[in-house]
Amino acid sequence: MKIHELKPNAGAKKSKLRRGRGDGSGAGNYCGRGCKGQNARSGGGVRLGFEGGQTPLLRRAPKLKGFKNRNRVEFLPINLDLLDEKFADGEIVSPETLVEKGILKNTKKPVKILGRGKLTKKLSFEGVKMSATVEKLSGKKPTAKQSEK
Repeated sequence: MKIHELKPNAGAKKSKLRRGRGDGSGAGNYCGRGCKGQNARSGGGVRLGFEGGQTPLLRRAPKLKGFKNRNRVEFLPINLDLLDEKFADGEIVSPETLVEKGILKNTKKPVKILGRGKLTKKLSFEGVKMSATVEKLSGKKPTAKQSEK
């Protein structure tokens, strides 16, 4: 056994709880706070992020305006020309039929019909939202059943 391998038994060393109770305690005089200065005083020290008067990193960093809305609903856009190409006359356009035709991969996100192109066939819409231009073309607002999803 060498001197550097010695260590006290488990539980033999106690942590120093009381400071500033005389030099005999081993934590007297300055009590581990050093000599004078802001951090030696009671209630002393600086706030989080303080850099000694220099403009702190948080204030130096560039900032972006605005915010990201957590509740944003992202619609999958589908134009009229695509519907005219894929659907036959008199068919129902719904998220499920759009998946069957291979236009959508799944029905997780809501669908919005946009007004690019012309619709020559008579189609009925269910469970999809329409843009204002499509509503004007069709001459009617979508019912609650249509704008449900």
